[in-house]
Amino acid sequence: MKNISGKWPVFVIIILGLFVIFGPYSDSKVSARDKNIYKEIKTFNEVLDMVQKNYVEEIDSSVLIQGAINGMIKSLDPHSAFMTPDVYKELEVETQGRFGGIGIEITILKDVLTVVSPIEDTPAFKAGVKSGDQIIKIDGKSTKDITIMEAVKKLRGPKDSKVTITILRENMTQPKDIVLTRAVIQIKSIKSKTFDDHIGYIRIASFHERTSDDLRKALADVSAKTTPMKGLVLDLRNDPGGLLNQAIEVSDIFLKSGMIVSTRGRAKNMETKTMARDNGGKEVTVPMVVLVNEGTASAAEIVAGALQDNGRALIVGTQTFGKASVQTVIPLENGSALKLTTARYYTPNGRSIQAEGIKPDIIVKLVKPSEEPENPLEERLREKDLKGHIKPAKEDGTQLEENNKVDDLKEVSDLTKDNQLKTAIDILKSWHIMRKNLTN
Repeated sequence: MKNISGKWPVFVIIILGLFVIFGPYSDSKVSARDKNIYKEIKTFNEVLDMVQKNYVEEIDSSVLIQGAINGMIKSLDPHSAFMTPDVYKELEVETQGRFGGIGIEITILKDVLTVVSPIEDTPAFKAGVKSGDQIIKIDGKSTKDITIMEAVKKLRGPKDSKVTITILRENMTQPKDIVLTRAVIQIKSIKSKTFDDHIGYIRIASFHERTSDDLRKALADVSAKTTPMKGLVLDLRNDPGGLLNQAIEVSDIFLKSGMIVSTRGRAKNMETKTMARDNGGKEVTVPMVVLVNEGTASAAEIVAGALQDNGRALIVGTQTFGKASVQTVIPLENGSALKLTTARYYTPNGRSIQAEGIKPDIIVKLVKPSEEPENPLEERLREKDLKGHIKPAKEDGTQLEENNKVDDLKEVSDLTKDNQLKTAIDILKSWHIMRKNLTN
């Protein structure tokens, strides 16, 4: 059982069918709840039979049953999903960080398939696809009512194969077709650079199978260029998360001791507490600032929460997305899989940030240069805005009231293109100066 969030023991769920065989039990031995379930299954069987016999066209029963399963899972929460064998394979490919495609991040914005951003040096980037472009057709077929996974499946494919996307862009008088040749897309989850005064910078774009290894390499490179490194900015802005085990390993690189994260669900095996390991002095010990925003979610929030609650880093930016639920991927016998929300996770101090997010220690709103055009993706959705989201809860399972108040964010007057990053660097420079003056 894989967790998008990590790897767990494999449980294989076998669907035996929809017919209930009643044994020699009296009504008194069957609970009222079981009776209701049996009645609902009987109703389902009746409806299935009627559709098969009377629908205007003959339809495969497997299509009907799959549709019923999809409807059942969609009634749970936004992150649970039933995946066909093809979609499950796509998910496995995605967590490996390498696949054939055109190189764009996509979302559904106001019911329209929309480009979040093209990935640098990919076919889409080179063809001029821009953030905010609406994809209204793929290979001539409308994308109306398409899901993200369906769109991903259509856009990905073998290297050197072609796909045509039809886009609409603000100020365009008519749609435009763009023919793209797919390439092998290598997601680089880690980017790094250095700044004056021995300040290092590392950005984690997502958490996939190689993230912690790539982070160690980036840290070694930054340390060599800034010797001695006096401060580090860890940029988790717009990081949608990924694998839980990688979030834990990344946190462990910066922590010598203390809790990283705990999880709690209905099943006993979902109750876990993960502690930092003593790596024999190999932990990064320089002062740290972590940058976050509304796009910081899931695994990225685990890292930010662990470093904040353990007093290891200062969190700067805006309130995070607020996805604090764990999805477990359960493979099924026919090659499909169920992605099911099985637990909530909690920060080391026992905070449930589900639908709440992590509040930075220092709130700094990003101020864009006046010459930059407005972006339709600027007002990002957060977890609490998603229909059917899991409610926040205490560690004992009792519900918490949701805080719908939006923090008052003061504009930061700065001429640079990234005032949040500048603030982080200024903090680290001041940190070093203050420590130097206090020791004199």
